[in-house]
Formats: sequence, structure tokens, C-alpha cells
Amino acid sequence: APLARMRSYRLKLATQTTLAQIERVESKLDIDTFESVPADALAVNEIGVCSVLLDEPVAFDPYERNHDTGAFILIDRVSNDTIGAGIIHAGRLKAEETPWQKIEVSKSSRGILKKHPPAVIWFTGISGAGKSTIANIVEKMLHARGCHTYLLDGDNVRHGLNRDLGFSDADRVENVRRVAEVAKLMADAGLIVLVALISPFRAERRAARTMVDEGEFIEVFVDTPLAVAETRDVKGLYRKARSGRVGDFTGITSAYEIPEHPELHIDTTKLTAEAAAQTILAFAARKLDLPIK
Repeated sequence: APLARMRSYRLKLATQTTLAQIERVESKLDIDTFESVPADALAVNEIGVCSVLLDEPVAFDPYERNHDTGAFILIDRVSNDTIGAGIIHAGRLKAEETPWQKIEVSKSSRGILKKHPPAVIWFTGISGAGKSTIANIVEKMLHARGCHTYLLDGDNVRHGLNRDLGFSDADRVENVRRVAEVAKLMADAGLIVLVALISPFRAERRAARTMVDEGEFIEVFVDTPLAVAETRDVKGLYRKARSGRVGDFTGITSAYEIPEHPELHIDTTKLTAEAAAQTILAFAARKLDLPIK
């Protein structure tokens, strides 16, 4: 399958299996000339050289020394299908060379000051579904009730943090990863973080969930039929996508994977933005035991 940079995979090496991410694609093989050429992605059946980050140490040998302990396969975390295979040239002890610095002020102690638990409320849905509108109302409601919040909006982060990313599948994966890392840090600071992001792939939404503690993640699927979203089209993006002026557009030329088990499913054809926000606020108050009415 196509290789997505920074997507979380399972890597199986001999008897060991660990989580892995493709840090970067360094080059690929031109099958016509057998020369190595620069590349930043690998498509189906392409061969290349990559840097791979693992979640834990593994025992290995360079492939030229031992074929059994120098070869691995990559497994999709959602489907459990094998999506690629590789051989190891050399290793880097990157994580071990950068030890964690001990921080004595903990998340729980920050939460005591804020008088509410941290959380990440993750709004996902196609463009024009109403994610940002609803998230903005929810944040205003939380703020009015004394909660410490921050809203990470998908459009806004592309003006700064993610301004170097495009809209290919690989860039979308990296876009979500960066936002999830920021949300994790903000939750560690004790905030209730609202994320309004298309986040089209289940694998990345699942990875974002695992970055915070159990019970701190609420996935809200803002469900709007494509035809309805197109009629809204406030930013004119659907018109541009239909005319071919915008490529890699979710719902038109790029896939959106519908959440399978979100905590909340908001049907915007049945609820106004205000009613949806009230529903989300009530659910969050119960789930997180927020001191609000």
C-alpha cells in the first residue's frame, strides 16, 4: 500500500512486534535505471530508503549479516493487513540519546489549580460539516462556566504550525499528528482542548486518542451529507474541487473514513449548531465530571 509518513504502523521483526512511524522517505529506486532518486513518499510497489522510528528498542542485525533478524514487515493497525516489507541497513539510538527530563509539576497538580480535569474533545467531519462553528460555541459555553480551554482549528494551524504542509494523504497524516501532539501538551497543562479538524483517517484519530490518558478523549463525529456540505460551501472550496482547481479534497478526490465508534454522533441535518453544542456540553460534563451545570 502507499506509505504514509508519520502514520503509526506495527512493525514485525523476527519474534518482536512494536509500533513504528516512517520519519522520512530519503530516496526511491527508479526501476527503469535502477538509480536512487530523491523522494518524499512511496507509492504502491515502489522501493525506497526510509528512516523509521520505533516505540521501543528491538534486537536486530543488518540484513547483509543476517537475513532473519534484518528483515521486517509493516502492518496496518486498523486492518491488520501487511502493507509493506523492508530490510535494515543500520540503526540509530535516537530515543536513548535524548532521555526524558524530569518535571516535578504534574498534570494532576495543574488540574487542582484549574478545578477541572483535562480533556481533548476532537471534532471530525468533512469540510463544511460545521465542526469549527460547533466547537466555537462549545468553547464559549465552557469558558463562561469557568473552564480553561483552547480551540485548535484546522484552518488556523495551517497558517503557522502546519504552513509547510500540503493536502496529500501523507501531509494530512502529518497535519493530524502535529495537532495531536499539541493537544496532548495542552491537556498535560490542564486545559480542555477542542480540536476542529477534518482528520480523515481512522488510524490518525486512533493515534490521537492514545496520546492522552484513558477517559480524557472525546471523539465527536459531526455528520453532514456531502450534498448538504456542498450547498453551504462558505469558503468556495467544493466549487474549486469540482472544477479541478483544488486537488486532494476530502470527499471529492480524497477519502474520508467515517468514525466507527465515536463518543458522540452529531447529525447536523437534525440539530442546529447551538443544540449540537448543548448536547456535547452535557455529555462532556457527565463523562469528565466537570463542575458545571
